[in-house]
Amino acid sequence: MPGVIEMKNVNFSAQNRKLVENISFEFEDGKTTALVGHSGCGKSTMLKLAAGLIIPDQGAVLFRGRDVIRMSRTENLEFRREAAVVFQDSALWANQTLFQTLELPLRLHFPKMSKTDRKRRIESTVAEVGYRKDLGIRPAELSMGEQKLIAFARALICRPRLLYLDEWTESLDESSANRLIELVKKMQKEGASIIFVSHDLQIVRDLADVIVMIRNGQLGKKFTREQIDKDEDLECYMEEGMAS
Repeated sequence: MPGVIEMKNVNFSAQNRKLVENISFEFEDGKTTALVGHSGCGKSTMLKLAAGLIIPDQGAVLFRGRDVIRMSRTENLEFRREAAVVFQDSALWANQTLFQTLELPLRLHFPKMSKTDRKRRIESTVAEVGYRKDLGIRPAELSMGEQKLIAFARALICRPRLLYLDEWTESLDESSANRLIELVKKMQKEGASIIFVSHDLQIVRDLADVIVMIRNGQLGKKFTREQIDKDEDLECYMEEGMAS
């Protein structure tokens, strides 16, 4: 059985700088993988490559054995319905209201869903993430933390089975961050596959089944859940590797 996402000899460069170099890695289905490393090491780029958001210069990214770049439109829609991304900068549409932002994925992936059901799904999802303000406003009227809550709600709106999270608790107060962490734990119990980037060592230790260190665009050490629980030196090693 192939992993949910498999990267094969993936390379990617931008602005004459190699950001990811010859990465081959299989993300296990139903597991949570944390990508960690110092700022600028290539972990967010690896996440975006694994999500099919940027095209590798060389190599391939496979979703359940199918090359993401060579998918048909129907296959790509299936992938996008099953997968969702929370971006580090939230990446909300500036010219749409929050309701429109949350409604768009439902219109795209569930065209037969009624307006009433879309409204009900949106209201229940924003309640899950703890957003309580007006949905008729635009992102510019929100704080950075509120934008992150809406971005997380957008990612959950189609009930994905594969979730990509890039520094997803940044800009949040402790209460809001804990609420999102609990939602991730709920998805874990339901068998979702999760790939995330975080500088928060406690979140990494609490949630990850697998930790992958990224160093200068290359794969470093990999730690399993058993090693995370047992290795007393892991925390010092990770803190050193994650330092900016």
